[in-house]
Amino acid sequence: MSDPLGPCGPSGPSGPSSGPGMTAATAFAGMRRVSPVVFKAGCPDCRGRFELAASALRLAIGATSRTTFYSFTCPECGSAVRKPAGERVVELLTGGGVRTLRLHSTV
Repeated sequence: MSDPLGPCGPSGPSGPSSGPGMTAATAFAGMRRVSPVVFKAGCPDCRGRFELAASALRLAIGATSRTTFYSFTCPECGSAVRKPAGERVVELLTGGGVRTLRLHSTV
């Protein structure tokens, strides 16, 4: 069975922050609680404005700007929404934990 803590766990290499006495509690000591990432979005159909968790969005990265987009289902009207994603939007969504699909073209 593999060690879920990886190299910081008891079976990992010794170092200043690891060793036989390392536990999950000591590994995360001093870390602050992180708020879940939410993204502001709008629906072009019902004109609703809302916040979505990263899990509610999908990002597709294609070979061109026309094939790079993000999508979600409007929580107010249920419409499937697809919007273009430029470089900055791609950075924000991937950094916020949005699931990403890389599209490959066949030639």
